Amino acid sequence: MVIIKGGVVHVGITDAYHAFVGNLHPWLQTFINIVLMSLLVTLFFIFIWKLYHIISKKNLIELNLKQYNKARHPGFKKITGTILYFLEYIIIFPFFVIFWFSIFIIFVMLLSRELDFSTVLTISTIIIIVIRTTAYYKQALSRDISKLLPFTLLAVAITEKEFFNFESIFTRAAELPLFFENILVYIGIIVAVEIILRLVDFILSLFKKDKDEEEELPVPKREEY
Repeated sequence: MVIIKGGVVHVGITDAYHAFVGNLHPWLQTFINIVLMSLLVTLFFIFIWKLYHIISKKNLIELNLKQYNKARHPGFKKITGTILYFLEYIIIFPFFVIFWFSIFIIFVMLLSRELDFSTVLTISTIIIIVIRTTAYYKQALSRDISKLLPFTLLAVAITEKEFFNFESIFTRAAELPLFFENILVYIGIIVAVEIILRLVDFILSLFKKDKDEEEELPVPKREEY
């Protein structure tokens, strides 16, 4: 079956898969179904393993743009440094989020087939925000959460009755374009939270720097008479 909608041709992959598997022996159908689901879950584990090493770090982007700060005047140097500092997280960070967040949500969408689009987007956004927030507090905690929450989500998905029905994945995949229409709102929320966290961390670092400088001031010696 081929459906033409909005100038895009959608091939009925589900029907093709069903036609192919339907002619096989039942045990072979079960074998193919289990192998394909195992492959999908394995890819999810590999992705989470790669993701948690990156997203749990406080400084996600290490471009070190401050090396391009050539200003000599102390005032201009601070202003230029601040601009470059936030440039990494206002201009570059959104592209980073779009890439990793989209892949993460695609996996969640395919594995958890009983959740609607808005629920998947909300859960995924909360997970990312929690991981990023805890990264500013304690990176070890952020690493644990970045592994625990996605795996817990997978454990819940396994209990769904449709989880081991690989045909339903094709149906779910055909609905992904609808999901991408609303993703920008949630990406904007993640980026906004990251900017707030970065701003608070930047302000706190200024106070900490001033405190460290005060502690390093030499103590005047008492004059001996």
